Amino acid sequence: MRHMRNESAQVRSEKPNNDGKENGKSFGKIIQNNVKISKNELSNGRNLLLEDKMTSIPATAQSANSIEDTVGGCQREEWENLLQEGATTAEELAKHFPMLTQQEIDTINKVRSIYPMRLNKHAIELIRMKGDPVWDQFVPNEKELLHSDIVKDDPQNEEGDQPVPGVPLTHRYPDRVLFLVSNKCAAYCRHCTRKRRVGKKDKNVTENQIVKGVEYIRKHKEVRDVLLSGGDPLMLKDDELEFILQMLKPIRHVEMIRIGTRMPCVLPQRITPELVAMLKKYHPLYMNIQFNHPWELSKEARQACNMLADAGIPLGNQSVLLKGINDNPELYKSLCHELLKVRVKPYYLYQCDLVEGTEHFRVKTSKGLEIMKNMRWYTTGFAVPKFVIDTPGGSGKIEVYDKDSIMAMNDSATMLKNHKGEIIKYPEPRENIEFKSEITDELKESREQPPTPAASAEKRPNAEDKK
Repeated sequence: MRHMRNESAQVRSEKPNNDGKENGKSFGKIIQNNVKISKNELSNGRNLLLEDKMTSIPATAQSANSIEDTVGGCQREEWENLLQEGATTAEELAKHFPMLTQQEIDTINKVRSIYPMRLNKHAIELIRMKGDPVWDQFVPNEKELLHSDIVKDDPQNEEGDQPVPGVPLTHRYPDRVLFLVSNKCAAYCRHCTRKRRVGKKDKNVTENQIVKGVEYIRKHKEVRDVLLSGGDPLMLKDDELEFILQMLKPIRHVEMIRIGTRMPCVLPQRITPELVAMLKKYHPLYMNIQFNHPWELSKEARQACNMLADAGIPLGNQSVLLKGINDNPELYKSLCHELLKVRVKPYYLYQCDLVEGTEHFRVKTSKGLEIMKNMRWYTTGFAVPKFVIDTPGGSGKIEVYDKDSIMAMNDSATMLKNHKGEIIKYPEPRENIEFKSEITDELKESREQPPTPAASAEKRPNAEDKK
């Protein structure tokens, strides 16, 4: 790995532009030129890919063109092909769902002009019908254009806690940092906390920003825990991601590295034997993933989780509580049970953040408490996540578990006490901004009933079933 350290030293000696970008080039393209990871270090063979393909998802209009047919003279991998075969526009989505009307196509394109859309082919095939719990997570909705005075672009004030100008690294808690190393995802969640930056070209992460972020971590000996997030860090190619891990690993005070990703859910083909072999060299390494509905646990997703667990990577699930998707106690309990079968620990159930464009996803705090009550005492404790509110303004996460952790609650707001003893107001969703929508009996059942074991593992319906 000596050549890696020499290359990083060379990069640090280069003079960056004032805007923090290295000659206008994105991180990935520079790394391809500077870093060459020996293939001998990686496991050989790609024979663990499944025969029955069960998924698909789209790609962001603004960033899809950065994926080329070949990279560094090498043929694209399967997961890259699935990205290309997805949808970043309404017209591309309509090829998979021909029932879309022209009005719906126009609406989707209007929304994605503000908040990019990406569905890779795997994610597309997870959708069973228009308006189902998977569709609602990834397909733009006109409700994203509704404005409320209680939501913000950056409700957690992540950018306000960035100590290095122009570097997407947040240092809020004393011993850990959040480091955004990519602004792209394999599928863009409509409930994303970082809708302000994900999928937007002007937010691409450069190598210069990465190196500056690592230098900050190296100088701050109180940092023992580094969380790599984005976007999705696994949108980086293996050598690009290893470039970062190789810089972090030698820092003595960094005791652990975490990766936040949705890849095992939305594009499990990204979890290859080569990737897993590389990651296991950097233990202790943890992975936080996000499954929100039992339908997302496809055959490929289960295989991906098992591959990561076999490599000794602890997996924790961080669901987001979403209206009409997983706000049913029995359905959510079923999701947690299915996760444990593939060695994923239900870690957090997040109350949806106060993000501009996501108000229609939020449910009242009392609904989360209802779900927790339904799980405690009624299932194994290992299946029960922490119900958490990431409070507005950067006041930190607060676990909400019973009335003793809540100072006051009514229809308009919940008052919470954070780790500093500060009283924080969390505004409840407002019912009067909602649109009425037609819910068929089949859709209602998908949102209220947990799937049977057979249904959760069944092969995805074909295109005829989506019409």
